[in-house]
This record gives sequence, structure tokens and C-alpha cells, in this order.
Amino acid sequence: MAKYLLLKHYRGAPAPVNNVPMDQWTPEEISAHMKYMEDFAGRLEESGEFVDAQALSPEGTFVRYDGRGRPPVTDGPFAETKDLIAGWMVIDVESRERALELAAELSAAPGAGGEPIHEWLEVRPLLSAPPTITE
Repeated sequence: MAKYLLLKHYRGAPAPVNNVPMDQWTPEEISAHMKYMEDFAGRLEESGEFVDAQALSPEGTFVRYDGRGRPPVTDGPFAETKDLIAGWMVIDVESRERALELAAELSAAPGAGGEPIHEWLEVRPLLSAPPTITE
């Protein structure tokens, strides 16, 4: 089994086919989308392929260590994850092909008008062990 991260983006990925921002959806469209996501995760729980999933708030702050004193905090100039990443799901599957199959299914979540979003999902394998350094 291998673990993969499925990243859902607000921005930063190619535009989905049904490119209507969620803040313009009706309450019924949002409910249908959330139900699809919950049902999808439920099926993966039953098959043993679900690890975890979270939606992310658009609020966030960059912080870094800057020596002694107060760490610098910035709201830019870099693109921030709060602008890019809407949420994620971690799956544990037999193959990369299965991870791609599940990502494609997740991409079909309904959006505006009840039509599939066809959003792009970033699929990234999780490292199972730290990389080996050789000289």
C-alpha cells in the first residue's frame, strides 16, 4: 500500500470545467457538494483506503524563525496556501493508478447547477521513508 495526498485547490491549478466559485453557489449546491465528498470518503473508509481528509479555512499566516525576538509574520508577497489550497485527503491505495482513479472520481463532485466541477486535483505520493543520501 502507498499513501497519496489529494490536494484540492482554490487557485493555482488549471481552471475546472464548471468554474463557478463556491461563494456563488446556492445552499442546495453546497449541500450536494458536501454530501458527495462525505459519501466518497465513506466508500473509501469501507474499502480501507481512507486515511484522513480536511477542509482548510482561507485564513492563514506565514511565520518563520528569524533568530532572537519576535518572529516575522507576513501576509505576502508570496502566494499563500490560504489562497491556493482548499483542502486535502490522504488515501492509502495499492497503486498510483488507483490513486489517479480516485482523484478523477473526486473531481466529479457537483458544483454550480448540480453539474460536476471537473476540478483538477494534485496527486502527490507521501514519502514512506526519508530519502537516502549517498556520497
